[in-house]
Amino acid sequence: MKKIFCNIAALMLLTGFAKAQETVYPAKEYKGRLYITNGTVHVGNGQVLENTTIEVNDGKIVKVGAGIAVPQDGAKVVDAKGKHVYPGLILPSTDLGLKEIGSGVRGSNDFQELGDYNSNVRSIVAYNTDSKITGTLRANGILLASITPEGGIVSGSSSVVQLDAWNWEDAAYKMDAGIHVNLPSFIIRGGRRGGGGFPGGPGGGAPSDPSRQAIDRVEEIKSFFRQAKAYLQEPVHKETNLRLEAVKGLFDKKQKLFVHGDQVKQMLIAIDFVKEFGFDVVIIGGSESYQIADLLRQNNIAVILGSEHSLPSMEDDDVDQPFKTPAVLQKAGVLFALNDTHEESRYRNLSFNAGTAATYGLSKEQALQAITLNAARILGVDDKTGSLETGKDANIVIADGDILDMKSSNVIRAFIQGRDVSLDNKQKQLYERYKYKYGIK
Repeated sequence: MKKIFCNIAALMLLTGFAKAQETVYPAKEYKGRLYITNGTVHVGNGQVLENTTIEVNDGKIVKVGAGIAVPQDGAKVVDAKGKHVYPGLILPSTDLGLKEIGSGVRGSNDFQELGDYNSNVRSIVAYNTDSKITGTLRANGILLASITPEGGIVSGSSSVVQLDAWNWEDAAYKMDAGIHVNLPSFIIRGGRRGGGGFPGGPGGGAPSDPSRQAIDRVEEIKSFFRQAKAYLQEPVHKETNLRLEAVKGLFDKKQKLFVHGDQVKQMLIAIDFVKEFGFDVVIIGGSESYQIADLLRQNNIAVILGSEHSLPSMEDDDVDQPFKTPAVLQKAGVLFALNDTHEESRYRNLSFNAGTAATYGLSKEQALQAITLNAARILGVDDKTGSLETGKDANIVIADGDILDMKSSNVIRAFIQGRDVSLDNKQKQLYERYKYKYGIK
């Protein structure tokens, strides 16, 4: 065994892996007072406060306002004069830390399990805090994310994490916050997004009647939840059923049901879940949600819109419909959040999705709220984060310019629970490496 270990170590030296040690560490806990002074504070609830100070004590926001006295000694002071101060942005549904390289490297992926009903699968225990992608998100102001499993019909539970941690236990912000269901597609679309789920079933292929097969699959899903309800009402179980135990939180409202689907028919099924089971339901995707916005509001269903920079799901939709949908939901009073699922940019453009929405009907503060406080409310963490208000965690981003504007956005500092986190990442290191190589200053 000792000989094998020595051989492996020698191989690592020869191939250069021994030089690949990470130099970006999670920030240490900061105890004491922190003052961020003189900044333009975007609270996250629609308010903008000029020349404002944020007082933080032991990682919690104590005061926000003008005229706050800053002690001369014993406190950390960050002067944000001429800067913009924002709540940490929240990525509301992602495979971050579960999928490192999308194709070709199976060992870097742990985002789905075999089988259709995997409600007992917990994404949090598979979350990789050493992902190279995480650093690029922090550098773009994204400080929290909801880690979401994929695959099958019932994928498992998602958890909210903060993006500066040694391991998943440190990262956990709210564990097992929701159960995810993938609804089958009611139609077959060629060359367009499938609308969530699958047209015929796990085996693939084109069914002769996709609507009929989708309805049958929906009945199977409802049967699963009916079984779970009956099981959970039993005072004593002869045998423990882990899959049914895992959805207990849906019935006592400790968890939300996240329904993945883009089509109107899929969203109508989600409304059925509310009416039959009383679940607290959130739609993920929702590209056609603008068509039934009033109905969603009446049933208290929130929406996490998919990647905004995309084509519309239907051929007869306006080409800019994905840009306009947030404003339609806002006007109807639907609680919604924006997301970024783009595989190539790996989710770092979340704020710029919000910037696009701000040019298609939302105000800038409404767009900011869609990636901060609204996302926190949907994920059930708005008591701790999502806005810069007294009593909440000090999850704070400081930027040179407008964080929603690709041209001027430049995040210069970030704090998670009061800790001054590193904004360094692999891409920045490569940038500096090749500047040095070619003598660029």
